[in-house]
Amino acid sequence: MESTTRRMRTPRAAGAAGLVFAVLLAAAIALMRIAVPSGSPADAPVAEDDRWAVRLALEIVPFAGIFFLWFMGALREHAGEGEDRFVSTVFLGSGCLFVATLFVAAAAAGTVLQEPVPPSGFGRPFAYTVLTTYAMRMAAVFVFVTSTIGHRLGVFPRPLVVLGLATGLVLLALGSGVPWVELVFPFWVLVVSLHLLRTQLRRPA
Repeated sequence: MESTTRRMRTPRAAGAAGLVFAVLLAAAIALMRIAVPSGSPADAPVAEDDRWAVRLALEIVPFAGIFFLWFMGALREHAGEGEDRFVSTVFLGSGCLFVATLFVAAAAAGTVLQEPVPPSGFGRPFAYTVLTTYAMRMAAVFVFVTSTIGHRLGVFPRPLVVLGLATGLVLLALGSGVPWVELVFPFWVLVVSLHLLRTQLRRPA
């Protein structure tokens, strides 16, 4: 009975963790984009009135990563015995690399708070590159793999699978060239989380 109850609660845990992650990551991205526009010079200091936004974003990112790992674990538990070893390996690898690159980008973004700004202006371009080029590409792989697992196991309906493929393509092709496109990933996690929560609520005891 205890094992059955734990498995029945797994989708709801995944949905709750995904909701929190989506909100936290979207907030961190928005705060950084507003405080440090992508077109600003690399060696330009951040305005004093905007430094609070950068500090808050950097405080949010670690918690977003924690909830994303919980989201990953709950999804994998939900897949159960039906998961494929190859697909699950790519799932875990892409998810963990996404969190790692997200943390690296956040650490590099912390250099914009230094006073004075380093003459090379290294930190800001490096943070943008890690986030938009590497983290978003890993997020695209994670979206592709998760959508594949959801389709094979019948967990995701066809519209959600199509949304996942479209999201992955956008992140893969436009992640490093279009500002604010990073918000596509937390939006996809939000939709998946809402679907998992709704599925759990409709499932009979």
